[in-house]
Amino acid sequence: MGYIIVLASPVFFGLIFIEWLWGRRLAQQGQASAQTYRLDDAISSISLGILSQISAIFTRVLRIGIYTLVFEQVALVRDDAWWSTWYGVVLALVLYDFCYYWFHRASHEVAFFWAGHAVHHQSQHYNLSTALRQSSAGAISSWVFYLPMALLGVPPVVFGIVALIDLLYQYWVHTEHIGRLGWFDRWFCSPSNHRVHHAVNDKYLDRNYGGIWVVWDRLFGSFEEEDPQEPCVYGTRKALNSWDPLWANMQMYTSMLHDSWHAKRWRDKLMVFFHHPGWRPDDVAQRFPDKPFQLYNFSAFQPVQTPAVQWWGGVWFVVLLSCASAVLWFMEGMVWAEAATCVLAVAAGLWAVNALMQNRLSPAMCAFVQAAALATTANACGWSEVYLWAKPLALLVLMVAAWQSSAGMLGRKWLMLALALSLLGDVLLMGEGLFVPGLVAFLLAHLSYIQLFRQDAPWLRSRRAVAVCISAAAVIFVGLDQNGLPTELRVPVAAYVLVIATMAAQAWGRAKHLYSAASLWVAWGSLSFMLSDTLLAFDKFVSPLPYAGLWVLATYYLAQGLIVRGSGKTTI
Repeated sequence: MGYIIVLASPVFFGLIFIEWLWGRRLAQQGQASAQTYRLDDAISSISLGILSQISAIFTRVLRIGIYTLVFEQVALVRDDAWWSTWYGVVLALVLYDFCYYWFHRASHEVAFFWAGHAVHHQSQHYNLSTALRQSSAGAISSWVFYLPMALLGVPPVVFGIVALIDLLYQYWVHTEHIGRLGWFDRWFCSPSNHRVHHAVNDKYLDRNYGGIWVVWDRLFGSFEEEDPQEPCVYGTRKALNSWDPLWANMQMYTSMLHDSWHAKRWRDKLMVFFHHPGWRPDDVAQRFPDKPFQLYNFSAFQPVQTPAVQWWGGVWFVVLLSCASAVLWFMEGMVWAEAATCVLAVAAGLWAVNALMQNRLSPAMCAFVQAAALATTANACGWSEVYLWAKPLALLVLMVAAWQSSAGMLGRKWLMLALALSLLGDVLLMGEGLFVPGLVAFLLAHLSYIQLFRQDAPWLRSRRAVAVCISAAAVIFVGLDQNGLPTELRVPVAAYVLVIATMAAQAWGRAKHLYSAASLWVAWGSLSFMLSDTLLAFDKFVSPLPYAGLWVLATYYLAQGLIVRGSGKTTI
């Protein structure tokens, strides 16, 4: 599947470009509504499509493994040769589309299934990039609907072929530039029919589920024609209002879990997942009321970016698209751990690009996330030459981001000094026999962070934080000392552990004193630093940890990013 998606990508993007050009031409002729694209929305939609494809490594068993098992063990009839004929493939395609209809219908009528499908509907624009907007969690709920095909003996290879045909067919129907098609609309899923499906208008809601044939909708009472007098309004009734691809995948799941947790009756806790989407227990709805949906008051999510932000976002997106294509192309031959690391790195990069387009990150901070993801992946996958320059590059970029964000900030010199010493520590730790000098550099970096955290808060404000952090430090040191810590390193490691525990205690005391979101970012960053250093120490002195480079660097860069994110007065 990965090869086919990569090979088909030029066609997808070529058609998107043609549709954008056509809409731009019509807009220049006075039809302002004809331009159906926004750069940020298109990047968001395609990002979700990328995540859906590369994350398939985690859902492979659900996508095809269970189907293959049922086919091999429980199939009622086995005639692989017959299903491999052209008429067998056509029948398999009809069966697949029939099963897809019921999966698609359940995905709109049952909350649990809707949570995995809502991603595809979240865009408030309707164009070919919307077709690529797919959920990464869809495989969790979709596989069961296709098991009847396995029982009927449709071979997995044929199943995969017709699934791909059904999926690719649905690409072209996501456009507003093709009108009604006469007799074709009566039998097949067409742009007109599918526009209705994506609309949130009362008249159009939960209609037209067919993937290729809309005849299923006519047979089972779910068909609705597009009405020229009532234009389609796109999106979801519980608007996402975010470009964050991770939140897009989790929005509905977190909403259901929230309502289930707060429901008083056990029956309601369960029915939250199986009722119609939007249903909420009465007690939960009263305590946490949702704003009622009103079509006339429905406004599009349209954050404004500067040309520089759009340019940087576009460039980074193209780079990540290339990386994702490489991951898909080589995934089958990669070790699972390496493939998973690459998937997580691309996911982090896409998150950063979309945060940039939403003005949640600056271009420098977005670049830091990309460099940090590259350094972490290079270390985990053994790309030593890339790692040698990517690791210091990440801290250099973070220093730029910190300098830009901390103008006029109290304690700016301590922030920059801490980052400079961290950069020195990074370089030293990459050298042979330079562990102790690297340890000293990071010790001084933590002391600088302590000074930074003292600029706007009392010394060790929270006794509870002091007790917890020092206790944790004691446990860490004893664990190291009893499991292989060299005698000559006991004193320096004890000092280091004490300093980083003090840094964390000061950060949490500061958060208690300032009681702000930014101070909490810093506090969580300090804990991530403790975790990173603990993992590094146990990997070096106790026992090698599996994928240590991934966990150590991921928590390290998370710590540095959170501290910089929370220390500056301006948005980073």
